[in-house]
Amino acid sequence: MLNPWRLRLLGLLDSLGTVRAVAETLHMSPSTVSQQLAVLESETRSRLLERSGRRVRLTTAGIALARRGREILDRMAEAEAELRALNDEPIGTVRVGVFQSAIHPLAVPAAARLADSHPLLHVELIEAEPHESGPALRTGALDVIVTTTDYVEFPRDPDLEIVPLGTDPVVLVLPPDHPLARRKVVNLAACAEETWALDREGSYMAELSRRLCSEAGFEPRVACRFGNYLLQLQHVEAGRSVTLLPALAVAPGPAVVTRELAAPVHRNVAIVVRRLTPPRAAVNAVVAALLDHPEIPALSAHTSA
Repeated sequence: MLNPWRLRLLGLLDSLGTVRAVAETLHMSPSTVSQQLAVLESETRSRLLERSGRRVRLTTAGIALARRGREILDRMAEAEAELRALNDEPIGTVRVGVFQSAIHPLAVPAAARLADSHPLLHVELIEAEPHESGPALRTGALDVIVTTTDYVEFPRDPDLEIVPLGTDPVVLVLPPDHPLARRKVVNLAACAEETWALDREGSYMAELSRRLCSEAGFEPRVACRFGNYLLQLQHVEAGRSVTLLPALAVAPGPAVVTRELAAPVHRNVAIVVRRLTPPRAAVNAVVAALLDHPEIPALSAHTSA
């Protein structure tokens, strides 16, 4: 009897390419992943993996089983969804991938409301940036993702449903006593001599900030790079820098002020799910809860086609 969990590991290895990537995706150790794959080889009495230098790759049999395994897992999910749909009760676990700045203002309140309204439904929130969440959705590691559709383009795929959630403006974040805080709208060129707190190299916000500053006629003088938006806000609060952040990322705690940009910039935020027949009541409940976001004044209604 094939073990669904081990089939999932093999499918992830086929998609992600390395044991380490599979382990990081599932928050496991590489040795545990390797052990489980070895057990799967024993169960199937087939050679599924072969070494290539310091890495492993799937054999022809491994590729065939990985592809077939995804079909099996999808059928199992459909069977579970069909049983749950008989009484239309959202139950079970839904894994939701959310980018960092949307976790606390959007995903946490939605999960709290669902805990009250659907006690048999368990929502597992997983931090996943857009370049990570898309592949995880396709492999089944995530059931629902909140992502930015202008950062990672989702190709037309009949198996994916994209639900627009809104637009999140990018704002200039300043210490409260900064001279520019007296303005309602700020031209970014006025910040040419400022010191900047930025996201890590290669990240969405780091590249966007660099591009906007360049278009304003200067290169930002960088004081720090933090992958955690709260650390950036605290650095600004201390008067050490200014920064550009999505409005969702500006937590209520730090004493900072935000100002609109003279040339407005926003990112489009959406929910993406895999289409299942019949649809899972649990997934539908999570999507509905995410769409109900009265706590987020920063997330304006989506109006583009």
